[in-house]
Amino acid sequence: MANRLAKETSPYLLQHAHNPVDWFPWGAEALALAKKENRLILISIGYSACHWCHVMERESFEDPATAAIMNERFVNIKVDREERPDLDHIYMDAVQAISGGGGWPLNVFLTPDAKPFYGGTYFPPVRAYNRSSWREVLHSIHTAWVEKPEEILSQSENLVDYLQKANDFGAVGKYSNPFSKDDLATIAKNLLQSADTVWGGFGKAPKFPQTMAIQWLLRQYHYYNSKDGKADAAELPFSPAALLQQAELSLQKMLQGGIYDQIGGGFARYSTDEKWLAPHFEKMLYDNALLIIVLSEAYQLTGKQEYLAVIDQTMAFVQQDWQDENGGFFSAFDADSEGVEGKYYTWTREEIESIVHDKQIAELFCKYYDVSEEGNWEDTNILWVQKPLEAFCQQHGYPLEQSFKKLKDASQLLLQHRRKRIAPLLDDKKLLGWNALMIEACCVAGTATGNNEYLLMAEKATAYIEKYMKGKDGLYYHNEKEGKTGVSAFLDDLAYYVSALCRLQEATGNVDYITIATSITKTILAEFSENDSPFFYYTASSQKDVVVRKKETYDGAVPSGNSVMMLNLLYMGTLLNEPAWKEQAVQMVSGLQEAILKYPTSFGKWAVGLQQVIYGQHEIAVIGKMAKGLAKEILEWYLPNKVFQQSVVEREIFPLLAGKETGEKTMVFVCKEYACKLPVDNLKSLKSMF
Repeated sequence: MANRLAKETSPYLLQHAHNPVDWFPWGAEALALAKKENRLILISIGYSACHWCHVMERESFEDPATAAIMNERFVNIKVDREERPDLDHIYMDAVQAISGGGGWPLNVFLTPDAKPFYGGTYFPPVRAYNRSSWREVLHSIHTAWVEKPEEILSQSENLVDYLQKANDFGAVGKYSNPFSKDDLATIAKNLLQSADTVWGGFGKAPKFPQTMAIQWLLRQYHYYNSKDGKADAAELPFSPAALLQQAELSLQKMLQGGIYDQIGGGFARYSTDEKWLAPHFEKMLYDNALLIIVLSEAYQLTGKQEYLAVIDQTMAFVQQDWQDENGGFFSAFDADSEGVEGKYYTWTREEIESIVHDKQIAELFCKYYDVSEEGNWEDTNILWVQKPLEAFCQQHGYPLEQSFKKLKDASQLLLQHRRKRIAPLLDDKKLLGWNALMIEACCVAGTATGNNEYLLMAEKATAYIEKYMKGKDGLYYHNEKEGKTGVSAFLDDLAYYVSALCRLQEATGNVDYITIATSITKTILAEFSENDSPFFYYTASSQKDVVVRKKETYDGAVPSGNSVMMLNLLYMGTLLNEPAWKEQAVQMVSGLQEAILKYPTSFGKWAVGLQQVIYGQHEIAVIGKMAKGLAKEILEWYLPNKVFQQSVVEREIFPLLAGKETGEKTMVFVCKEYACKLPVDNLKSLKSMF
């Protein structure tokens, strides 16, 4: 018999709809019942592609005897962390404060007024891994509530007070340290110290893509080779080339590894080992968006065709498998299929030889992708490139062009066969923030490669958001599926969307996107600001169902809403001549300056913002009848610290487009702090300025 989750749209919640546990979704009904009956709340948080969430469900939540204990003693609430990241942030912080660790599934016990006092992650069905069993935890928590409720209430008050105090930072008046180009050298030094110079990336396994740190390295290398930064580069204790080398090493090892779907395109969430061989096989929209962005920047900077090939293959995967007919992007693919992690993506040698009938081509394919009889991972094979194709062919005496074609043909045969397998579960809900990241990725990839199809994908997704994720009151929703919207948008949803709209107006010249971005920015300033602080809350002032309004600043798997808003305020402040917005952005960076310098892998987007503040932003406007064609040439060129607009005619409403007569010619105007150089009419002359 189905429980209350059967009425939900989240694929993760629907996975639990037939559990014997009497699950509630988060909402007034469950919270009111807990207060009325003075029962403790169990909030269990996960997501559809979470492997250990599925394991705990099979072991405990599908067990009738365990469910009976939960139903009798607790009000049980299931939460999709992707639908309610605000709740996930709060209760994850609570568990990390209690135990020093965190992850998913996240199981947290709350008082009847939703205040946390105890929690953990995965609990086994019997005592194992140095962990109490799930039933033991349920019994001990219930006993404590019956016998010593005052201790639990006191513990919950202390924990909420701790969470609130940990959130109290950023008061105005603490921004005294001047910025220096030495700060950038310090960040570079700290990033290189934490870098894996053999396998790429940063730190030890498990390894995440760390796209923001890679982006920072690419940009800093660019700055050190520009007119603005050449003098700084001469005084460094390391070679600027080391920055590009580490960024490219990280990208190339990922592209060769199992974290990249070698035949289908797209990236898995992270690698369980240092070599990028064995991923956790779930594919997330946000990872692919962020990797497309950084690969596009690497392609602009280096011109290497291997980056272009991966951009094209991954964009094809996104368009085919994740963009629906209305333009919105789905969220994720599960790691498991048929109950086995990675089964959809792995191969035996015998299987490959039976699909690729030509023995010589099969042998070439297996040798190139490290496929063996015994397997390279859990008795099967993950496709993994040991050496770039050119080096591989030189080593084995294979002709390069013929080998490339044979490998491509074999890959197509395997891909066709793979599509007949039972695919991992698709999480088909749409999230505003993740859609915005992919819109930005489409824009960056489209301008870097000159492929207009990617820009059409971005415009289609933006039209979807405006039609399906925007209410009649003009406010946006965080999630949508099958015509049903969920909670109101959070800070990162809106911040990412503003950033995407800025990129989209650059690429298309459609200033309507800036009008939308301006409106959203004003909403953020009105609804998410904190008195006496330049930082923003994660939730709007109108949201009342959280025990703490958090301020998120860490750049983790995705950039924090605050770091993206800092960059938005710099950009929009220049575009619209709003000095107060730019000043607020500078205050935000300054307030975290020490943390950015010490821990750049945790503050990667902030470090990018520090680059923008120190080197400044170039204001570039292309105006005239041929603006679109010239703008396309300029946007293919790598110049990361720019504010860019294009228009056929002057537009007095925008400072960059106002008062600039061009006559019959199409001209490029380059300014900094609204001090302009003489206009030019071609890309070569423009490049000479930098």
